[in-house]
Amino acid sequence: MAPPSGPVRAPESGGAAGARIRAARKDAGLTQQGLSAAVGVSRQTIIAMETGDYAPSVYLAVKTARALGVTVEALWGGDA
Repeated sequence: MAPPSGPVRAPESGGAAGARIRAARKDAGLTQQGLSAAVGVSRQTIIAMETGDYAPSVYLAVKTARALGVTVEALWGGDA
């Protein structure tokens, strides 16, 4: 069976993870383009993470957290 097509919706409702990513990016003084260059993905991928339309791989989550100077749990942890 083939996996569903389209974006992978992040499991957290309400966009809380996306809001945390956006806030951490702004706190780090990065634009979406700057963060995308730092982690090696397209700007559209950053937008999708910030809107909750994309749940990154563990590898990308770690790269993103490191680029923002925070922990993965701070961005995607449900209780963070």
